[in-house]
Amino acid sequence: PSSSVCWGIEVGAAAVKAIKLELGSDGPRVVDYAIIPHARVLSEPEVDQEEAKRIALNRLVNEHDLTGATIAVSVPGHSAFARFAKLPPVEQKKVPQIVKFEAVQQIPFPLEDVEWDYQTFQDPESPDVEVGIFAVTKERVADDLALLKEVGITPDIVTLSPAAVYNAIAYDLEFTEKTPGTVLLDVGTTATDLIIADSGRVWVRTFPLGGHEFTQALVEAFKLSYPKAEKLKRDAEQSKHARHVFQALRPVFSDLAQDIQRSIGYYQSLHRDADLSRLIGVGSTFQLPGMRKYLKQQLDLNVYRLERFKRLPVEGPHAAEFDALAPMLTTVAGLALQGLGQAALNANVIPVNVVRDAMWRRKTKWFATAAGLGLVAAGSLFIGPFLSQTKLEAVTPPAEIDRAITLGSRLTNEANEAGVTSPMDNNFAAANVIDLFDQKEVFGWLASDASSMIESGSSHSYELVSMTTEYRYGSGDASSTSTRGAAEPDFGFDEPQSVGRGGRGSRGMADPRDSRGGGRDPLEQERSRGGGEPEKGEPRVAVELTIQSDVARENLDEVITASVVKWLRENASRSDAPYTLRTESGGSAWSMVEGPGDGTGGNRISNNSVRQPGGVRTPSRRGQVDIRDQEAVNRMLEEQDRQDRMSGNLIGGRGPTPAQQRNQNNLSGSADLDQIAPIEKPEESSAGSTFTIRFDAVLKWNPASNGGGA
Repeated sequence: PSSSVCWGIEVGAAAVKAIKLELGSDGPRVVDYAIIPHARVLSEPEVDQEEAKRIALNRLVNEHDLTGATIAVSVPGHSAFARFAKLPPVEQKKVPQIVKFEAVQQIPFPLEDVEWDYQTFQDPESPDVEVGIFAVTKERVADDLALLKEVGITPDIVTLSPAAVYNAIAYDLEFTEKTPGTVLLDVGTTATDLIIADSGRVWVRTFPLGGHEFTQALVEAFKLSYPKAEKLKRDAEQSKHARHVFQALRPVFSDLAQDIQRSIGYYQSLHRDADLSRLIGVGSTFQLPGMRKYLKQQLDLNVYRLERFKRLPVEGPHAAEFDALAPMLTTVAGLALQGLGQAALNANVIPVNVVRDAMWRRKTKWFATAAGLGLVAAGSLFIGPFLSQTKLEAVTPPAEIDRAITLGSRLTNEANEAGVTSPMDNNFAAANVIDLFDQKEVFGWLASDASSMIESGSSHSYELVSMTTEYRYGSGDASSTSTRGAAEPDFGFDEPQSVGRGGRGSRGMADPRDSRGGGRDPLEQERSRGGGEPEKGEPRVAVELTIQSDVARENLDEVITASVVKWLRENASRSDAPYTLRTESGGSAWSMVEGPGDGTGGNRISNNSVRQPGGVRTPSRRGQVDIRDQEAVNRMLEEQDRQDRMSGNLIGGRGPTPAQQRNQNNLSGSADLDQIAPIEKPEESSAGSTFTIRFDAVLKWNPASNGGGA
């Protein structure tokens, strides 16, 4: 391969990243690059990691020209070993023997089971010599090389990701022995690499905390699915809800800061003269809002983020886009620089037999040519068959054919075992799932109206304990009920939901669904109740609100009539609403709920809530997120999904747009976390009473006329 052109390739948990550098008279320059995201992050449960990697690598090979260039690939830091030791003063020719002795002591595997390499470091002002030993198990290297071979990639260099990160930043910032002590931090998906560059020395530590832990924190805080939480984390920097995201991520930030402090402390215990003054972060996770400010406050270091490469120019219309992607391309840039001979660390753990086979493959062409010329001289009758045989032996059958046959057989067997190839019975599940999205705004309106009713009693404190909805058609009873306690907000349509504590604009209810996961056939519901065919009538949603208030029992009738009942009358019919409101026929709009025997005739308002405008109370315990914040985040995600469908995703050599990667202003100064994400103090409890509001929302649309359901 050419020594002046190199591809650096990283197979990450979120995407396959690659960059092509060409060495010219002015130094390396960017010729091509690619970020090919996986369909699902490999840290998600039940993801076939090998298949996802194979698909992304196939796209890289098909969409970009890798022929004729040196190939350098990386092994993640958490799958390798980096150990450092001081060498005793010996002659230079005896250094390899001493290093091998140190390798036996430092590597937790027999040397015959690992591929390893080393590099020495020496401070010009000190006689001490240090050695860095880099090792990967032969099994891990063999697995990675086999996967690359399947797609037609044969690497020339295999090195560790933290070494590549150091090579990229050391080249771009021109590190020397006089460079101030610097901590490099690469926060990956499943682990974080910490590299210390100090007085010509390099020290590496990897700890198992990465972007997956941040995503999982959002899943738990906002009750999101893993893909939605990953999207929220990725777009948090441009989001107006960055403060709430930071509050949810604060425990993970604390764990990350502690791991960094422990690593720095251990290094300084080994090097008493170490003077570390700054931290430079790379990777997409390092763009999370508040991370730089938090680390600066906790570590007492100047914290920066790699904004762009200064010494890796790119020409053409994609220059600005490449600059925005620099933090995500740091590892592959370091790999390509090593392939061009421009790296400070040159550890290469590729197996010797792979190097030997590659050399023989390159020499085979010359051997075949020499043999052919000899045969031509001996007689043209022999050259034809020989060349044909040589070409046939050099051809490798395409791996795609065998993989396609194997995959087809496996899928056929799985389909037969699952019984999906047999004739199907009629099932309304799929159609009814689609129908769940029709008129879904009705439940958003109901949640908003519930909040408005509560706000109508602005002079009193109301707390929504529960909200129950029952879909009714004709005069039959509801087939299912959706109920949830007030302290259990929800964000999706994965299960029947209702509103707990919330305000105007709250959305969180979905049509009740069958436990089979696909909805119900209305005819089947009616027949299962023994009612024959469903009755004709107007569709409606029966709503029941249980409200806790500070109103004394003897004053409750007057207060509710003047607030909630009045609101129901005034808003019974609205042109923009998808329904009209009416109280249940033959019944009162409200009723008293007897208290638990406290002498007040009602329940006592809990002291774990705080008063909000309009008299609504919301939870204030540390670690919980206000439901209205959750709903705002949910609406933001829906809007982003809609925009994504309109604009499309950039793949195969194009990453996010510059606007999506817009950098935050440099954060400086000290920060108080309680000022960044303040927590409101709880309010004292007070006595009151509990009552129930009942009304019907008569729908203005007829589900029987919709063609989507059964």
